[in-house]
Amino acid sequence: MKKSIRLTPLFAALGAAASLTFAAGAHAETIKIGVVGPTTGPVTQYGEMVREGVNTAIERINAAGGVDGKQLEAVVIDDACEPKQGPVAANRVVNGKIGFVVGHVCSGATIAATEIYNNEGVVMVTPSATSPAVTDGKNYEFIFRTIGRDDQQGPAAAKFVLEKIKPKTVAVLHDKQSYGQGIATAVKDTLEKAGVKIAVFEGINAGDSDFSAVITKLKSNGVDFVYYGGYHPEMGLLLRQAAEQGVKARFMGPEGVGNPDINAIAGDAAEGMLLTLPADFTQNAANADIVKAFKDKKRNPNGAFQLTAYAATQVIADGIKGAGSTDPGKVAQYLHANSFNTPIGKTAWNKQGDLTDFEFQVFTWHKDGSKSAFK
Repeated sequence: MKKSIRLTPLFAALGAAASLTFAAGAHAETIKIGVVGPTTGPVTQYGEMVREGVNTAIERINAAGGVDGKQLEAVVIDDACEPKQGPVAANRVVNGKIGFVVGHVCSGATIAATEIYNNEGVVMVTPSATSPAVTDGKNYEFIFRTIGRDDQQGPAAAKFVLEKIKPKTVAVLHDKQSYGQGIATAVKDTLEKAGVKIAVFEGINAGDSDFSAVITKLKSNGVDFVYYGGYHPEMGLLLRQAAEQGVKARFMGPEGVGNPDINAIAGDAAEGMLLTLPADFTQNAANADIVKAFKDKKRNPNGAFQLTAYAATQVIADGIKGAGSTDPGKVAQYLHANSFNTPIGKTAWNKQGDLTDFEFQVFTWHKDGSKSAFK
């Protein structure tokens, strides 16, 4: 564990400003944590996963006495998973004098909000935004993740494809958005470096419902493996429409496709879909009490983001305890300087707020909405 960290002039100035801005919060009856993500729009389920993780962590922390005698309080703010709504939601956090955020959920909205948080001295920990653009080249000091990046997840998926699937003809599709296009490109680049020819590399429009044109391309090129970067609504349609047109290809996607609602869209075609997800942390015996707490509230701990959101909430609480202060500047400094034991393992960050280590695994999706580790 590191004992100290260099406090840059910007960090010091922001810390001082934050100390004044959030002074009232330090004496408040509760410590508010903004939980920012979609409560409206087509991917609200991912926001629900995060809220389940945050709520479970807050309930357990509060039941154990809170943080330095104060209770934690979740303040839910909607960004609809839209980049244009990211800054709107971030400004609601700032105007509400909330010093800590778990979120945002989607990479596009997260990227659009981070500069506001960093400039205003708000600690933000995203449990789900995987795009490298969230942190790359920004020199942010208040921005953290409790999930790995697309340039970790994409190569892991590509390595699996090369070693386990060994397809003859590959297509890589994406939804033209920060998250989907970014991870699809990472998969494409890794496969091409290994000598795999990508027969089709194309973007589709999120929200469209007819993908017959791109499916025709899959058929005409004899594609037997498709990687799709994006979210479950479009993946579900691709699976169903490809099956209807007789395409026999195996499909794979990132954690954004891992949603039980995909089965209502794809039907039986969802069976056998491959996807990368954070490792199944529920299988760690050390997390037994946490898993029980989820189940006692009829919450599912097995989704993509429940335990990463739990970890995000926990490190904020532990950062406040360790810093001995609710001043976000001091908490951010403490987070950078230390490591934490969380449900996702030992958690520590590099200078730009990315995890020093994170494990993605490959799972097989089933038509009943369950998943199993690939064998």
